Amino acid sequence: MKFVDEAKIKVTAGKGGNGCLSFRREKYVPRGGPDGGDGGDGGHIFVVADNNINTLIDYRFTRHFQAENGQSGSGGNCTGARGQDLVLPVPVGTVVTDIDTQEVIGEVIKSEEKLCIARGGQHGIGNTRFKSSTNRAPRQTTPGEMGEQRHVKLELKLLADVGLLGFPNAGKSTLISAISAAKPKVADYPFTTMHPHLGVVRVGQYQSFVVADIPGVIEGASEGVGLGLRFLKHLSRTRVVLMVLDMVDGEHNPVDAYRILNQELLGYDIKLAARERWVVLNKADVVPEEDIELIKTALCQEVGCQEPIYVISAITGQGLDNLIHALMQRLERLDFTP
Repeated sequence: MKFVDEAKIKVTAGKGGNGCLSFRREKYVPRGGPDGGDGGDGGHIFVVADNNINTLIDYRFTRHFQAENGQSGSGGNCTGARGQDLVLPVPVGTVVTDIDTQEVIGEVIKSEEKLCIARGGQHGIGNTRFKSSTNRAPRQTTPGEMGEQRHVKLELKLLADVGLLGFPNAGKSTLISAISAAKPKVADYPFTTMHPHLGVVRVGQYQSFVVADIPGVIEGASEGVGLGLRFLKHLSRTRVVLMVLDMVDGEHNPVDAYRILNQELLGYDIKLAARERWVVLNKADVVPEEDIELIKTALCQEVGCQEPIYVISAITGQGLDNLIHALMQRLERLDFTP
């Protein structure tokens, strides 16, 4: 299934039912009085988080959703039926934004969490409600109110503990496939990852964490080069960012790659750039030990040795156990609210 992480739709909540104008008319009851009932409220529209859905692709084909209108009241003081609510299932981690006002309506980040995105109209009042000692035969009623109508954007932000960030072909896809059951496309040309992947990393019998791999970021991405930065939103919920650097990249050495990626992060979101970040030097299987030590020393000078540096080979598994156990220990101690 194609991964779709954004969709724009129109939602219209149900209209409230009109109040009824009616008078009781029975044999031998000459002055029965008013008996018009109220209308029913219009149906609301909700989104609900569903663990069984991982894409917004269904909302690319159907763009307009409408809840049921409330029924009008009737004689005999009968209230109209309330309009049925409309519930739209979305993936966990979906943010809903009003396109016209740019207001964030809310988000659903837990399974079965429900969010009202359009409220149904209030019901109209029947003439019975207007009866008084001075108005024995009221002819007033009120119509039902229109339901809310909104143009909204559904935006999926993946929920992961650890996010992988790096240039195309830095080995992120190989890494996530090596430490989890995720099977992204792996090849030796740029942009093999065209959409994010999630993988669950098992550490022992009862411990695990979730890793997100996003398409590679290149220099100038904040200005729209390559795939741009639209996928960086998927790192906004992660607790730790792994900056995966290719030690045999013929175009950028690891220090230059770190600087460029850091600059692109700053251009996207200062908060994300300040997120806890670890450096992962990949492809240790083809780099001599003495060269690795020189690279680590140069990176320490660049980052002030404030960020942990791990050396791995995603393709052979070298250093992966140390990395995932260190991540698990850190995540257990790290308190973070996205």
